[in-house]
Amino acid sequence: MAEQNPSKTRRKQEMLELQELGVELVGLDERALDALELPDALREAVVQARSVTSFEARRRQLQYIGKLMRRVDPGPIRAVLDERRAGARAGAAVFRRVESWRERLLNDPDSLAHLLAEHPSADPSRLRALVESARRERMDAGAPHSYKELFRALRDILGNA
Repeated sequence: MAEQNPSKTRRKQEMLELQELGVELVGLDERALDALELPDALREAVVQARSVTSFEARRRQLQYIGKLMRRVDPGPIRAVLDERRAGARAGAAVFRRVESWRERLLNDPDSLAHLLAEHPSADPSRLRALVESARRERMDAGAPHSYKELFRALRDILGNA
């Protein structure tokens, strides 16, 4: 049986997916873009798209990037972008966890014992001092120095866990 050509709708969908992948490339920083080892024409188009401010010109440039993407194997590019997204999600999860613990420590006096039970390597005296200082800052509406320092300490503890 002869192999069928994809429908026009499917081809258009594939082109739009490649264009969306190109939009993600435009959002990458220089170091990440260099790591992808893109063909020169595609890399130049991506760099040029960053400087385009006109809506219509940017739309055309992104279409051009999508056209260039058809000549490239998108698999490795997708893999790198998926890896970056996974790293960003993991970082966001740690951030949310640290924020949650900081609020628990400031609002619930018993939560420090729970944190120390989960993370016995944490310095209890330092954490206790930071929590008390952050509570005082909050009550006095002072500058949040200890509040931020508590976040950094929790990030060190929870980020390494």
